[in-house]
Amino acid sequence: MNTTYENERILNTVNINALTIDSEIDWCVSVIEARLEQYFSADDDPKKQIDIRDIEPPDYSLHESAYAAFIEEWNMTFDERIALAIAVIPHVRPGALDMFFLQNKNLGRPYTEFGGWCGKNHQGFLPTCETVNFVLAGCDLSRRLEVLRLFDEEHYFRKIDIIKIEHQGSGEPFWGGALIMSPEFLNRLTTGQTHKPDYCAEFPAKLITSRLTWNDLVLDPDVREDIGAIETWLTHSNQVMRDWGLEKNLKPGFRCLFYGPPGTGKTLTATLLGASTCLDVYRIDLSMVVSKYIGETEKNLANVFDQAQSRNWILFFDEADALFGKRTQMSSSNDRHANQEVSYLLQRIEDCPNVVILASNLKANIDEAFMRRFQSVIYFSMPGPEQRFLLWKGLFPNTERLSPDVRLHELAEEYELSGGSLNNVARYAVLRALRRGKDKVCHDDLVCGVRKEIWKEGKTV
Repeated sequence: MNTTYENERILNTVNINALTIDSEIDWCVSVIEARLEQYFSADDDPKKQIDIRDIEPPDYSLHESAYAAFIEEWNMTFDERIALAIAVIPHVRPGALDMFFLQNKNLGRPYTEFGGWCGKNHQGFLPTCETVNFVLAGCDLSRRLEVLRLFDEEHYFRKIDIIKIEHQGSGEPFWGGALIMSPEFLNRLTTGQTHKPDYCAEFPAKLITSRLTWNDLVLDPDVREDIGAIETWLTHSNQVMRDWGLEKNLKPGFRCLFYGPPGTGKTLTATLLGASTCLDVYRIDLSMVVSKYIGETEKNLANVFDQAQSRNWILFFDEADALFGKRTQMSSSNDRHANQEVSYLLQRIEDCPNVVILASNLKANIDEAFMRRFQSVIYFSMPGPEQRFLLWKGLFPNTERLSPDVRLHELAEEYELSGGSLNNVARYAVLRALRRGKDKVCHDDLVCGVRKEIWKEGKTV
């Protein structure tokens, strides 16, 4: 695609979105100003007070922006549009909320009714649920209770991960929760593009992809059949649950364990399951998830599960025994804490509506409580001679790069190595040939690579 054309298209999309967002914020600011005027008015006569709902929201029926399309898609109400606009404002026009920095002269502190919280670097006013409640309901208790539904877990704001409510401490009032806008949704509203979440401290998971296909993966026929069952679930789960009448008895989601020696295709299989069904596969980084601090592991994992729940991701836990290992007899507070982590993970995985794949080298390392809840347990064995020969051929599809003395059948018969180890052998052999100034790999190059790989695994040839 022409880069100049693409840049112009993106810029045009941003400009269209900016017009709608600007108009929506202008309207939201006028509503906030009306609420503040009403709140500080000395006239208590309801007939003389301003009704914020008399300030009609803009009509975007002729707008082609992402914001306008979202309003139309969900047929958003007055209250929903105000709540969304307040959540968006800190990201696009932060000064619009500075009016909430008013001080209560009688108490010498900010007004509790306005809500708000302080960021580490952001100097502007950051809204909470209380902020939205004040704007929409003022001091009307019945209206405040009506506004509560906007932040219910079943409301689409939270169900599809548009807005998240975060509390700084346990036991605090619900309305004190910070109003957090999803970065992915914010990008959609502003640039018109959907950016997938990336690896960071708050999101310890990485999107994994591969240029390989099913043709590059060599597995036993029985394993292929089991993988096919998972693929069918990914494609037809809704049909299985609803049309076949199993939703009463089956929990949503699918949980499976891949186990077997390293390099036998567990990670690649998970990646290809996503590619073949057009789903994203996120690999959870255990080094970022596990924490020595009580509660931190659960918090780190909750963020991944919460985001996955509103999207049809495949979650892949590699070296899963680090998180899902057997519970121990409680002889100390550390043991109790570790067991609590395992119990928490058990609950989250069981309630997760996504496909969750755990990978481990040894099945025996996984806690039995997890084993009972797997819909599929698949063993990835070391490839046999015939499978190893197919793997060798796949590594060198261009046979012109192999010297006439190369005997792949002999290598496949003599040396038991996994597919991952064979990749390392191929890399070493090519580098060795280049060092010798050759443009072809000879049999001795491959044998030297094999011996080094076997030595790495602590074995002898």
